[in-house]
Amino acid sequence: MGKFFKIRKYFTTFQLTRGFFAALLSSAFLYLSWLGISHPLINTIFAILSLYLLLPEERKVWMISGFLIGIFWFWWISMSFRLYGFPWAMPIGIFAVASVYALLFWSAAYVAEKFEQHWQLPSLWTKALFLLGVSYIHPFGFDWFKPELMLTESYLGIQKWHFALILLSLALTLQKKKLFYLFLLLFAYQPTFVTDIKQVILQDIELVTTHVPIHDKWDPKQLPAQASYVIRKIDDAIKKEKKLIIFPESVLPIFLNREQELLQDLRKKSTAITIVIGALKWDENVPRNSTYIFQQGKMKIADKVILVPFGESNPLPYWMGRWVNQIFYDGAVDYKASSKITDYDVDGKIYRNAICYEACSETLYEGNPEQMIVLSNNGWFVPSIEPTQQRLLLQYYSRKYGTIIYHSINMSPSYVIANGKIVQTVVN
Repeated sequence: MGKFFKIRKYFTTFQLTRGFFAALLSSAFLYLSWLGISHPLINTIFAILSLYLLLPEERKVWMISGFLIGIFWFWWISMSFRLYGFPWAMPIGIFAVASVYALLFWSAAYVAEKFEQHWQLPSLWTKALFLLGVSYIHPFGFDWFKPELMLTESYLGIQKWHFALILLSLALTLQKKKLFYLFLLLFAYQPTFVTDIKQVILQDIELVTTHVPIHDKWDPKQLPAQASYVIRKIDDAIKKEKKLIIFPESVLPIFLNREQELLQDLRKKSTAITIVIGALKWDENVPRNSTYIFQQGKMKIADKVILVPFGESNPLPYWMGRWVNQIFYDGAVDYKASSKITDYDVDGKIYRNAICYEACSETLYEGNPEQMIVLSNNGWFVPSIEPTQQRLLLQYYSRKYGTIIYHSINMSPSYVIANGKIVQTVVN
């Protein structure tokens, strides 16, 4: 009780309650989808209510809401600490991430209140502009926070103009105190239609799901079994007369470009089927996370373009980044990113290459790719909501850019997305 009364010195019960419910409603879509009970009507109502609650509130409520959103949305980020032998650091990581979003939200509300004080601009309009543009703010390069994500499985559109219209409707309703302005929400309505591509999946493509925990994946003793599994899956796909087989990220946790015997075997099998497989690449004393494409006896390598902050590349200043790498990653060097996005042709169709985290970045959708192949390893974060959040982000981008996404995953089901909808799930 003593700690609670100390908190009450800075926040009232009303502020805590208001901030909590705004954060809870803005996170409901994620947990409902995770539980498999997501419904467009419920998601629409919760998204609108969360924005309606948050917009008129003062900076303390915004700070509380930002802090809790940081927890509700991103608590899973710290789960990887347990695999590096630092489970004690998980609460610290969760608090650090939550604090970043608390500061971000508090700063937005503070600026809005100052604008109102000095220029008589109603603060809720500045706050609405912040919510509209916050998806362009990427702390340490992490760009998974998009308020529009709440609308992915709703009846409302996810384009910026849709979200702007929603915010305009709510801001006018709050300012004028007239429910009439809520009718503007009707113009943000956007039905989605599922593209029927199931037959293509069943007839032509073998989408592989693996179930290899992280501690087994990086165990050298397990490598022969993993390589044998890959070869066996390829042979099975050839027997089924598939044209393309897609494996998850780092399904072969080795520097594949240095394994000549295995490369020769994969080249040979690619005369019967195109093979897309995730592995590492050693490139002039620098490691890369890569996709290997084997086709008609030839090999092409597509390197990852956008690296995971802290997980693959340290965004901190060099001296600090080296210290963090030494403590948490045994002094390992950072991965190196490619300078260009890779597209490749399979039987006349152009596919955009994406590896896990980067598929959830706007950068990979430049040029509106029609097809994208994504390879992921979600073993770092299961069990958690991360696979669900990743899927929702891919649905969001699929709706926004019209991209059909083929996603092969380790440690969670693989799937195909078209027009923002899951049209095929693969558990195998």
